[in-house]
Amino acid sequence: MNTLTTGAFKRSIWQPAILLTLGFWLSASVILDWVIMPTLYLSGMMNGASFTTAGYAIFWNFNRIELLSAAIVLTGVLALSKTKHNWHPNTIVFAIILLTVSLLETYFLTPNMCAAGIHLNMFETSTIPATMNLLHGGYWVLDAVKLVTGGILLSQCWRMQAEE
Repeated sequence: MNTLTTGAFKRSIWQPAILLTLGFWLSASVILDWVIMPTLYLSGMMNGASFTTAGYAIFWNFNRIELLSAAIVLTGVLALSKTKHNWHPNTIVFAIILLTVSLLETYFLTPNMCAAGIHLNMFETSTIPATMNLLHGGYWVLDAVKLVTGGILLSQCWRMQAEE
């Protein structure tokens, strides 16, 4: 039996990988930011002594998943930019922005938020430091950038998938 192997019949695995990764990553970010963390905050866990440890454990794991997702998206975008002639060049910029946001959240914001949350003086009242509010604001801004950029990239990939 003869098989026909031409480039016209081969479909790239990168486009579905980007779509699945972005869908998982963005939905997990929304669930963490709008469901899990507000629930922990409203339940009073932020006043507990172990909140910093628990928050660091949650974000340490999630940030590593974000880094892996950003790497998959950037690799897929770079691979598709070389194989597809109608691929928009801004998608590479969007993928780099997503990787940059993940790196900033993982290696700058999360460790600094955990350091600001540790109470070194046990006689001090447990108030939220001003730097913590500033870091939370930075985290929310970066998450908004991540969601908007990821949404744009997701819609571009979805449109390219529909055109095929």
